[in-house]
Amino acid sequence: MNPTAAVHAPRTPAEWAAYYQLRYAVLRQPWQQPPGSERVPADDEPGTIHALLLAETAGPPAALAVGMLQPTGNGQGQIRFMAVAPAAAGQGLGQRVVAYLEAQARAAGLREIVLHSRDKAVGFYEKLGYTVVEPSHLLFGEIQHFLMRKQL
Repeated sequence: MNPTAAVHAPRTPAEWAAYYQLRYAVLRQPWQQPPGSERVPADDEPGTIHALLLAETAGPPAALAVGMLQPTGNGQGQIRFMAVAPAAAGQGLGQRVVAYLEAQARAAGLREIVLHSRDKAVGFYEKLGYTVVEPSHLLFGEIQHFLMRKQL
């Protein structure tokens, strides 16, 4: 692993494969969701920003952390699909992905970011300046999410 690798948008088919593989492995597979469920139409919409932090490996690219920012209108964007490889957790990689997405949001003229945080990640986002607005939804019938917001 290379903690100094730069966060960037996936550029090659291999990087895109690594990006989606981590999204699936962390956010869908543990709840027996089918492959492909980690992809959404918003992935390909104009203005959507993807963030990827890769491990420095000799073989094919391996994602350590990923995230997506989807513009939602009226100067607002939504962070979605944040994931950090379990072996890389606690090293600040998620913070680096959020910082990248926030910088991209500012550059795109967005003034606010919202997100739906899993209950276990609320503290992570609070440390980054996000505040809980209200409970939002229950994913897969068991994972409570909370709507959070941050002014840029």
